[in-house]
Amino acid sequence: MNDDRTWLADEFEVSRPYLRGVAYRMLGSFSEADDALQEAWIRLDRTDTERIEDLRAWLTTVVARICLDMLRSRRARREESVEGWLPEPIVTDASGPEDEVLIADSVGLALLIVLEHLSPAERVAFVLHDVFAMPFEEISDVVGRTPEATRQLASRARRRVRGATPSVENDPKEQRRVVDAFLAASRAGDLAMLLEVLDPDVVFRADMGVGGPRVPALITGSSAVAEQVLTNGTPLAALAKPVLVNGTAGVVVGDRETPIAVVSFVVSHGRILEIDLIGDPEKIRSKRG
Repeated sequence: MNDDRTWLADEFEVSRPYLRGVAYRMLGSFSEADDALQEAWIRLDRTDTERIEDLRAWLTTVVARICLDMLRSRRARREESVEGWLPEPIVTDASGPEDEVLIADSVGLALLIVLEHLSPAERVAFVLHDVFAMPFEEISDVVGRTPEATRQLASRARRRVRGATPSVENDPKEQRRVVDAFLAASRAGDLAMLLEVLDPDVVFRADMGVGGPRVPALITGSSAVAEQVLTNGTPLAALAKPVLVNGTAGVVVGDRETPIAVVSFVVSHGRILEIDLIGDPEKIRSKRG
């Protein structure tokens, strides 16, 4: 019995990076993803494994069901809240944890923000099919729909993702050049330089967590965003250090081990299209790089 349990635990650990990647894409949070994996292990430990033909596929289905329940619960709670919400960022550089670097390179913060606007069932169907190539027949068991209805869920999600995902700059050097120009303008308090580097329709989002500093959750337009930056962001810019945030150019504000904030940028056609400021300590306190 102990040998069987040891084998089961070893197999679960082998699958953990993959399962964590599945859960992170669904939940936008490593801490919540780890909670989902813990629950999956509890269910596995209580299951007669002789009936499981493919352990990894079984675990993927169980983790997906847990994530679907978590998404539904989170959406119900958020309907009663006006607080801004952003995903938990992955802050890395070349020496970052290998599994987090691999995930970060394949899922940007902008995509996670778009996924947050899908229904829980749409998000699960899209992630399982379009990212992990799971057949609709298997996904239908997760979302409790027919295969055809599940196909429609994923198709609807795909259209919404394509329609809302901006055309972004993929050259890391160009991303960093534009972000550095933004930081230089912020540090200098140079309004003209800021307006030059910001897209006219730039979107600024902030998630400071419960009880955090009062920062507007959403600001749109280059003039309004530049005003916010010059009013409150100049001191923070002086503390900014370059990092990768979900695989693209970003900054950590303050000390890398105990940051004040993590900032992600979407760069398009030489200008900044989106700025996401995450200051929630629960989301940034354990970031590594």
